[in-house]
Amino acid sequence: MSDIGFVALGLAIPFAGTTLGAAMVFFMRKQMSKKFQKILLGFAAGIMVAASVWSLLIPAIQQSSGYGQWDFVPAVIGFSLGIGFLWAIDVVTPHLHFNSKKPEGPKTHLSNTSMMMLAVTIHNVPEGMAPGVVFAAALAGNQGITMMAALSLAIGIAIQNFPEGAIISMPLRSEGASKWKSFAMGTLSGAVEPVGAVLMILLLNVLGPALPYFLSFAAGAMIYVVVEELIPEAQVGEHSNIATIGFAVGFMIMMVLDVALG
Repeated sequence: MSDIGFVALGLAIPFAGTTLGAAMVFFMRKQMSKKFQKILLGFAAGIMVAASVWSLLIPAIQQSSGYGQWDFVPAVIGFSLGIGFLWAIDVVTPHLHFNSKKPEGPKTHLSNTSMMMLAVTIHNVPEGMAPGVVFAAALAGNQGITMMAALSLAIGIAIQNFPEGAIISMPLRSEGASKWKSFAMGTLSGAVEPVGAVLMILLLNVLGPALPYFLSFAAGAMIYVVVEELIPEAQVGEHSNIATIGFAVGFMIMMVLDVALG
C-alpha cells in the first residue's frame, strides 16, 4: 500500500470505530448498565494514557536527541501547551459531561444534548490530532516513526472510539431520542477527528522541525481529557474497581499495539 493509502486508512479507522460504537444503539437495551459504562470509560482512559506515552511522548523525546541532557525540554513545553489548550477550550465552551447534571463553561440556552455533544467534541480534538501528527512525521521520513507505528496508533484510537460511540448514543436513546437520531449524534461526535488529523498533517508540512512539540502537545491534550473527564466519571459511585480493570486492559492493548506494530 502506498503512503497516501496508509494515511487515508489511518484517518478513516478512528472514525469507523466511533461509527461502529454508535451503532450499538440498534443492538443493545435502551439503557446501558452503570457497570458497563464504567468498564468502557476505564478502557478508553487506558488506551489514551498508553498512546500518550508510547506513541507520542517517547517519540517526542527521541526526536529531541540533539538537545543532549535537555532532550526532555520540547516534550515538557509541548505537553504543557497541550494541557493549556484543552483547558482553554474547556473554559470558553459551554458543555455537559457524561453523567453530570451541571453544565460547565459560559452560561447558555443550549439543550443538554447539545452541550453533551460539545463536551464530546472537545474530547475528540486530541484524538484526531494524535494520529495526524504521527502520520505527518512518518510521511516526512522522521527516523524512528514509521507508517506502521502511525497505523498502530490509529487502530488504538479506533478501539477506544468504539466504546466512546456507544457511551454517547446509548444515553441519548435512554433520554428518549430515536435509535437513528442517537446513532447519528454518536457518529457525528467523531467527525472532528479526521479534521484535526488533516490539520496536523498540513501544519507539520510547514513546521517540520517542531515535530517534538506537536507530538507532546497531542499527548498533553489527551491526558487532559483522561484526567478531567474519563477517570472522574469512571470512579464516581459504585463499581469503580471494574473501571480500574478496564483501564488496565486498555493500557495493555495499546502498549502491545505500539510495540508489536511500531
